[in-house]
Amino acid sequence: MNIDQVFSIADLGFPADCYDNVRIKLSRMAAQGLIVKAGKGRYYKPRQTVFGSLQPSREEIVKDLLVKDGKVSGYLTGYAIWNKMGLTTQIPNIIEIGSNIHRNKTKRGVYTIRFVLQPNNITRPNIPLLQILDAIKSVKFIPDTTIGESILRLSVIIGNLLEKDITLLATLALKYPPQTRAIIGGILETKGYDESAMKLHRTLNPMTIYKIGISEDVLPNHKYWNIV
Repeated sequence: MNIDQVFSIADLGFPADCYDNVRIKLSRMAAQGLIVKAGKGRYYKPRQTVFGSLQPSREEIVKDLLVKDGKVSGYLTGYAIWNKMGLTTQIPNIIEIGSNIHRNKTKRGVYTIRFVLQPNNITRPNIPLLQILDAIKSVKFIPDTTIGESILRLSVIIGNLLEKDITLLATLALKYPPQTRAIIGGILETKGYDESAMKLHRTLNPMTIYKIGISEDVLPNHKYWNIV
């Protein structure tokens, strides 16, 4: 196994009748500090630097929860993705995973793993779009920033998407809560994607007000979308 790569006994290629002996050996190696236990039956060899040992990436820690039998079964979302998007500088020891299946939170080493139910099918091409939608859905809870700053940053990210991705983004948004659809619709309208924006607008209750707390400087058309 490579340094930083999380592995299980099955990854080592030993026959099944050797698993008990291998498990004992790995437990001893972990006790000696030669490898680190990343969760039940999962280990890694840490990379040593002048600043100490480095952990594998969060994606590596939970890779078995993201792909099953060669098929995508989940995706990273939440704090780590908000950080990559430039929405926040904070990354707590919480790993959030979008999943089509309801699952209880669990622990792996120092990390708490939480699962966010995703109503859309999860495929590799739509994961970046689902991450954008997740961020907008949670825009009130992104730390170390303001709601307005987050929406402005997300607007820039959406503005850099290809037109085909914009169409898919609007379709995926249909399965998100009304407030998320309103924000996405407002952003898409400001970018000139009127058809996709109006598809979302038609799904909204005209009597519902979305109390987010943004101004015309953030979303010039916010009143049309009942966003205050």
